[in-house]
Amino acid sequence: MKTLALYPGSFDPITYGHLDILKRATELFDTIIVTIAVNNRKETVFSGDEREKMIKTCLEDEEWAENVQIEQFTGLLVDFAREKGAQTLVRGVRQISDFEYEFRMALTNRRLAPDVDTVFLMPNEQLTFISASLVKEVAYWDGDLSSFVPEHVAEALHGYYKDKEQ
Repeated sequence: MKTLALYPGSFDPITYGHLDILKRATELFDTIIVTIAVNNRKETVFSGDEREKMIKTCLEDEEWAENVQIEQFTGLLVDFAREKGAQTLVRGVRQISDFEYEFRMALTNRRLAPDVDTVFLMPNEQLTFISASLVKEVAYWDGDLSSFVPEHVAEALHGYYKDKEQ
């Protein structure tokens, strides 16, 4: 049986923690769709298209990413999962506070779509402190992002905050 999973998130920006979870997911599922949430009610640094391009660049030279697709969506995640025929949602959990939020989301999704399961994966322990909001804060203050995000993502973040200052 071919298995398809969605790895949803805002990925604003994608971090090494996200990439670690994605790599782990490719070892469990035949195909992964990185599902970029585009929510007009949520303010993001990068547009959906910019985030998609950044993720594609991250995966260009990764052998393990050959069965990874990237798509944007708006609306309920479980509706998108059903539309794609995905049986599983992959979520990263870094710490207890993540788990509490993700657990509530998983139960809500199960209520809406009992046929779609959620799998929680933990990143490498050296990456558990990385969050997109922390990365944006470091970028705002022009800090070194090299241990948090790939170089092209760091450049885009620094460029965003430099443009905002002008």
